[in-house]
Amino acid sequence: MLRSVWNEPPAPDPPARVWRDWALVGVLVALALLEGAVRPDMPWRTVSMIVTVGLVPTLLWRRTRPLLMLVIAFTTSSVVPLFLGGRPDSYTMVFVLVLVYALFRWGSGREVVIGVAVMLVGVRFSLAGAPLAPADAVGAFAVVFSAMALGGALRYRARARMRELDQVKLLEREQLARDLHDIVAHHVSAMAIRAQAGLATAVTRPEAATDALRVIEAEATRTLAEMRAMVRVLRKNEPAELAPGRRVSDLRQLACQGRVGPSVDVRLAGDLDDLPPPVGAAIYRIAQESITNARRHARHATRIEVLVAADDTTVRLRVSDDGDAASPRLVSAPGYGLLGMIERAGLLGGTCEAGPGPERGWTVTAVLPRAGAAT
Repeated sequence: MLRSVWNEPPAPDPPARVWRDWALVGVLVALALLEGAVRPDMPWRTVSMIVTVGLVPTLLWRRTRPLLMLVIAFTTSSVVPLFLGGRPDSYTMVFVLVLVYALFRWGSGREVVIGVAVMLVGVRFSLAGAPLAPADAVGAFAVVFSAMALGGALRYRARARMRELDQVKLLEREQLARDLHDIVAHHVSAMAIRAQAGLATAVTRPEAATDALRVIEAEATRTLAEMRAMVRVLRKNEPAELAPGRRVSDLRQLACQGRVGPSVDVRLAGDLDDLPPPVGAAIYRIAQESITNARRHARHATRIEVLVAADDTTVRLRVSDDGDAASPRLVSAPGYGLLGMIERAGLLGGTCEAGPGPERGWTVTAVLPRAGAAT
């Protein structure tokens, strides 16, 4: 426990000094002078005013140098009574609690441990000549402990908030990775298949090369449009799940792209009009990736079937092909595309499974809650 506290790093990114810090220093200096003027019975009035005013500027470095400022304040307030034979009594010196708070809020673990030791030694020296009554000692300890607890609590809260933000950033990076993979893999695969078909028929049918170039140009245009949409979302610092927006109805466009290679048959059943955008986008991306994988890996496949059915609670997607049986390597070592599909479904509280079909080919099945509630 002590080792973990000792190795605790300082709180990151302490706020820079602002005008409020200077205003606080000015107010405390004015209060110290006013207190000296209205309290003629203050012990060692002149020395108390000088010490208080001299220690107030330590507040300006309380975030960047919390241990050093605390040591200066407690050492000075502890040594002065040894020379005076008594303890200066300035109410304004209560600002030292701000230094205690700052140490626990911004200091490292070793600084906190050293600071506590310095405070204990300082209190011991300051009370050597004029011990406090038990009730006063308990009250003083409670006040100092409250400052420590407040600093530690806000430090923990800030750390928890930072972890939450890091988790959100990680989820958005994973979302972007899935979108990038799906967009690039799908469109580049379509361009590659069309280019291969054009090369194969270019000798006997020269016009086929021209048709292939037109299809490749269209695919490249769509890819650039979706990439620009994603970059636009990133520049606007919006959630990654908004880019690019796709719906279940867009699946019909995938069927229109099946001129080369296996034909794609898309069937939609049930009420799919009012699906939440995250659910519709997930269904589209899973189907898109499944079609891409079938075109790339399904040997001797002639047909890819896409079925989306919805009821009151769930949305089901099934993508299957009639190609040869999948290789064991593909089954045992899924790639990023399959992992991305499983992650998409899992983030919405659903499931996604992929494997060999009952007779031949490959089948991907995804079941998502209609409400799209993430787990």
